[in-house]
Amino acid sequence: MKKLLLSIAAAALFCSPSRADEGMWIPMLIGKNIDDMKAKGFRLSAEDVYSVNNASLKDAIVHFGGGCTGEMISANGLLITNHHCGYGNIADVSTVEKNYLEDGFWAKSIEQEIPAPGLTVKFLVNMEDVTEKVMSAQKKKKKTDKILQELIEDANKGGQYASQISTYFGGNQYILLTYEVFTDVRLVGTPPKSLGKYGGDTDNWMWPRHTADFSMFRVYASKDNKPAKYSKANVPYKPKKFLPVNIQGVENQDYAMIMGYPGRTNRYETSYGVDMAINEVNPSIVNLRDARLAIMRKYMRQDKAVNLKLASNYASIANYWKYFIGQTEQLKRLNVISDKQQQEEAFTAWAQKNHPASKNIMSEFAKTYAAYRPYAKQNIYLSEGIAAPVVTKLAARAVTIKKALQEGKKEEAMKAAQGFKALKTSLMENYVAPVDEEILAKTMEMYYNDIPSGQQPPIYNAVIFKKFPNDKSGTAFAQYANYMVKNTFLLDDAKFSQFVNAPNLDVLNNDPVVQYMEAFMDNQDAKFKEKTEAYNKSKTILAKDYIAGLMQMNPDKNWYPDANSTMRVTYGNVAGYQPQDAVKYDYYTTMEGLLAKYKPGDYEFDLPKDFLTLAKKGDYGQYANADGKLVTCFVTNNDITGGNSGSPIISAKGELLGLAFDGNWEAMSGDIAFDKQYKRTIAVDIRFVMWIIDKLGGAQNLIDEMQVVK
Repeated sequence: MKKLLLSIAAAALFCSPSRADEGMWIPMLIGKNIDDMKAKGFRLSAEDVYSVNNASLKDAIVHFGGGCTGEMISANGLLITNHHCGYGNIADVSTVEKNYLEDGFWAKSIEQEIPAPGLTVKFLVNMEDVTEKVMSAQKKKKKTDKILQELIEDANKGGQYASQISTYFGGNQYILLTYEVFTDVRLVGTPPKSLGKYGGDTDNWMWPRHTADFSMFRVYASKDNKPAKYSKANVPYKPKKFLPVNIQGVENQDYAMIMGYPGRTNRYETSYGVDMAINEVNPSIVNLRDARLAIMRKYMRQDKAVNLKLASNYASIANYWKYFIGQTEQLKRLNVISDKQQQEEAFTAWAQKNHPASKNIMSEFAKTYAAYRPYAKQNIYLSEGIAAPVVTKLAARAVTIKKALQEGKKEEAMKAAQGFKALKTSLMENYVAPVDEEILAKTMEMYYNDIPSGQQPPIYNAVIFKKFPNDKSGTAFAQYANYMVKNTFLLDDAKFSQFVNAPNLDVLNNDPVVQYMEAFMDNQDAKFKEKTEAYNKSKTILAKDYIAGLMQMNPDKNWYPDANSTMRVTYGNVAGYQPQDAVKYDYYTTMEGLLAKYKPGDYEFDLPKDFLTLAKKGDYGQYANADGKLVTCFVTNNDITGGNSGSPIISAKGELLGLAFDGNWEAMSGDIAFDKQYKRTIAVDIRFVMWIIDKLGGAQNLIDEMQVVK
């Protein structure tokens, strides 16, 4: 197997091109795909996409906030990304009086731009394959962690850069990535939430779509154009590269390329993992999130201040609530388990004949999943349920402080206590007392009803039901939740401050929320920690060998690694699709369709009055298509996932056509199984974006600083 593993990096470098629509390709290796890209219509070179020595498209792309993508669209640091990517930052700088989230915001000058505390953007400087360096050091018995740290420290150049080493192909390849990180980022413009989230949860993951999902920020730097902490003396960053904005529009089958930061895929998952996702993990996540969302929604609709406070958190929870519903449905529809089983049978047959050391990999996978599966649901109910309320998150930290005090580690306890204050400040941004209490009660109840009694902590019968009998009224959970929040020091600012300054075991021992969370944490450690660690370790080792074996089994196939939150390139074409018999979806939508969905006063489909007035006039000017209509969104067959939100749809000439913001329902299996027939990327058309900036926002200053291709 060692010789097989050493060949993986070379295999990644020298394999033949495959279909353009599937694949999240590593930018520094894009030269291996360039002929295929040009055959699809690309007019630039591989050096134009990724270069270390010259400005290239990679220099215009940023990792936005750690979970999205953005792109530079002017020589003065102007950045555009999705509205839902900037959502939390917009909410953070909004107030009930100045509600930029609800009403929109447009800076008409540099001075009006609003600092976005905590927001960072990362520019990729360089990628280097360090697989041989790592494996060579491992042969000399050096610890892997030490090797990686040495490489990272050398690349950081004394703090000038921020570097990381990411693994690819299940740990068979190591790549060193070097970044410049900017922390002075300011809000420049955003449409009202009713446009940026038009369609809400109903339209989420759906096509046709009409959402103006964009927001604008500016990156600031020191006077020597280097990353710097926020200062009034900072100036707009001068990027090495920015994207011209093309308002000529897209046509069916036009070349379309995306560069961005896809988060996680699991395309090499086994049939056992897919089975567990469909029948255990996904339904559990959906049930728990559904309950939390219903509670949040009830209070958000009653109070504007609550709505503003919970808006970002609600959107985040809802996004993947619907995602897991769709993923489960499509994995079943595509018979992915059966397809995986066929691949696994073929692999085992190949291994028995060609690589005996790998012949038992699939049977070992079967044992690994069989041992863990009975506990998978409990682990989800703990992380997505019991640990979901703000107060239990605080309690979890309190438990770690308690353990340190019990072990006589006073210095460690004091250090944790000092960080406790910052944690509380952060968590309380999403805290609404009645919402958190109701979620606390509901998750307590769901865990009790849905998890086998033998897996539960003894606190239910030993404490909760002794204080409040579990009778037919079912009120014990709500009563105990109320008792906990009324008697905890965690929510009392004075008592909390006193504790942080002088951590005290007596306070922790007598706190009902700390007792509650400690019961679940101790239960996890006693019954599930060892099993979960064994499962994760076994799965990681087996997956590494399995992926290496698959590549050895099919040496002529052009393999690409799973997404891992590093920059990737995907290329294809603008293309509609036919989701079912007698139904055909065009490749674009228009303002007419947007207005047809309008429902006055509706939570998801209302529209601002000034927008309606402008839209009904139909004065689209230079942003109209050949038929005089305003295109709102379009679809491509690019391969994306979460993290690609905000990624640019790039033309054959390297110009901005739109912003990726979603995937389609029919291909929700995409993180595990790519569907060549149905997979689509949903993008907001840049002409719709520009019309809003120009006509609705009146921000001619922003239009003027872009390089607009007409």
